[in-house]
Amino acid sequence: MPRSTEGNSIALTQLVEGNPVATIVIDAAHRVTHWNRACVVLTGVPAGDMIGRSEQWRAFYKTPRPILADRLIDGVLDGMPDASDERNIHKKTRPSNLIEDAFESEDFFPAIGPNGRWLFITAAPIRNEAGEIIGAIETLQDVTERRRADAALRDSEAYLAQIVDGSSVPTLVIDAAHRVTHWNRACEAMTGTLARDVIGTSDQWKAFYSTQRPIMADLVLDDADDATVDRLYHGRFQPSMVIAGGFEAEDFFPNIGESGRWLFFTAAPLRNGDGELVGAIETLQDVSERRHAEEALRESEERYRLLSQTDSLTGLYNARFLRERLPGELERATRYGRALALLVLDCDHFKQINDCFGHLEGDRVLQALADSIRQSLRRTDIAFRYGGEEFVVLMPETTALAALPLAERLRVAFAEQVVLSNTGEDIHCTVSIGIAEWGVDDSEKSLIRRADAACYQAKERGRNCVVIAGDD
Repeated sequence: MPRSTEGNSIALTQLVEGNPVATIVIDAAHRVTHWNRACVVLTGVPAGDMIGRSEQWRAFYKTPRPILADRLIDGVLDGMPDASDERNIHKKTRPSNLIEDAFESEDFFPAIGPNGRWLFITAAPIRNEAGEIIGAIETLQDVTERRRADAALRDSEAYLAQIVDGSSVPTLVIDAAHRVTHWNRACEAMTGTLARDVIGTSDQWKAFYSTQRPIMADLVLDDADDATVDRLYHGRFQPSMVIAGGFEAEDFFPNIGESGRWLFFTAAPLRNGDGELVGAIETLQDVSERRHAEEALRESEERYRLLSQTDSLTGLYNARFLRERLPGELERATRYGRALALLVLDCDHFKQINDCFGHLEGDRVLQALADSIRQSLRRTDIAFRYGGEEFVVLMPETTALAALPLAERLRVAFAEQVVLSNTGEDIHCTVSIGIAEWGVDDSEKSLIRRADAACYQAKERGRNCVVIAGDD
């Protein structure tokens, strides 16, 4: 053997033996020339059982078949695929991105070790100076733990997907690039948007809004501050009390369902083992029924409040509300030194109307008087049915003299009213009005009493007239 060839052989042997990666070298006749210590440890087959033989397959398979280096020497890989390969290994083999003319593959070998091993294999040709293939070198890396980790990750992701998909709570998940990764069946049912139409896209907004804008999960992923969130949810949100970095909100979505839905939604960050933000999860709850119930309750309470303040016959406020309202008006007049006038109105000869036509016709007369009062009031005036045929009008920011024209218009308007009785007779009625202006010494009772006394004076003067308290 020439010295250079011998030197190359020794160098190759040292290089192979010293390589911590399991390495096999075969010649052009498929005989094993090198089987290093790492290969012995990996396969459990001594080098002495392999060197000089073409039985390398015994370390990996139960029946004879070529290893990747054999197939490379035979030129099977040059024109891939090899349809005659019973295991179709060519489907798992690809050209190497690192070594020219080399191929790589990854497969499971049940014969290696007690439970089998996953190996990543690379085979490259060995050429002489003329470029002819005179052998092949194959390296084997044990990737079992990585494969198990990958399998565990896939199992974990599949498990997570089942948890999300099986949840009755509408749930969606986005990754760090704002792409949808999960959109469960409950989310499909609520939004009417199918998972297949959004998964892998950043179109999650389309299920909720008519124009593009971030959903809450997007804001959490962007680590948006309170001011940014508030620009979109206008005070209808708050930081989550349960999850750090999360937000919760309640809002109306007109695009969901036939007439829109109220949703309560919570978005929270998703982090990896290093604490890095890798996505966000958002859950949604349909709270439309609760919101409708609350609205109905508010309307009911408002109706009750109005009923408790309103006279059922005339529709004006009642005496109870006068007692609630008058102290505030007196306090305001006292604090700001403003004028306040109070009118007391009493229907003239009302007892005769009841006696002649009956109480039902008398009620119609009172309703007519209430209509005349309503039509005469200014926006700031407030009218009450004080009791029986007696009414009170509060006129803030108004002196007695300023109240006089309104009182006169009201008196004239009611005198011109005609109520038709059930028997076809016309009922005419008038009203006497007393006006009192608030004074610094007045209490609630004294102010009403003075206006009532002025109304009594109007009756003494012949009824159907207006008298200002203290006006001689």
